[in-house]
Amino acid sequence: RAPAALIGIYQLPAANALNTAEGCKAKLAELAASFPPGMEGKVSFDTTRFVTASIEQVMHTLGEAFLLVLIVVFIFLGNWRATLIPMLAVPVSLLGTFAIFGPLGFTINTLTLFALVLAIGIVVDDAIVVVEAVEHHIEHGLAPLDATKKAMDEVSGPVIAIALVLCSVFVPVSFMGGITGKLYQQFAITLSVSVLLSALVALSLTPALCVMLLRPRKQSRGPVARALGVFNRTFEKITGGYVRVCRWLMRFGII
Repeated sequence: RAPAALIGIYQLPAANALNTAEGCKAKLAELAASFPPGMEGKVSFDTTRFVTASIEQVMHTLGEAFLLVLIVVFIFLGNWRATLIPMLAVPVSLLGTFAIFGPLGFTINTLTLFALVLAIGIVVDDAIVVVEAVEHHIEHGLAPLDATKKAMDEVSGPVIAIALVLCSVFVPVSFMGGITGKLYQQFAITLSVSVLLSALVALSLTPALCVMLLRPRKQSRGPVARALGVFNRTFEKITGGYVRVCRWLMRFGII
């Protein structure tokens, strides 16, 4: 044991915790050069380690969520061109969300990153709705441009309605009072803005990408095509069985 003195450093409300910690460590290293012999400076308690670990975990989750969405979208759409469009729309919506951080005084923290993790699975829906509608009309013989025009006439209203309904769920959270409201305000607004941007992208960028990328499908016989065929047939059987069960339950008044 040796005599010691403790110095507690607290950040201001608007300060960045990680920058504050790095500044303190740099200053301690600078002062250590002039310490007398036998004197040593150490950081005994650093609360930013939890913040750093949390942000790293959220970033890993963000990457995993993006990868899972990519795989699921490809399995159900069965076309790399069709899969590419939602995957291009998602980053645009997420990156555009950062534009509101400055004006609203938000920071990149665990709550805003958590909102972006959830937003990945939500913002991809609008692009998928548009892509599926365009693909449906292309399969019926329309050219990509004509198919896109017809699809947008059909799905523009639902896309806007989806965005407004989702915002009506999250926006009220930002008006909650007390500490809870302050904590979840950034979460709710971040998620709402990403949803609105996804609707805007689905009405502008996604149709343009459909015209540029989508083409009539050609018969494929590779291993991936066979695997997707097996999945589609299995999924259709499960869906048909579910419909029959629901019809039987409704027939006997159970549901």
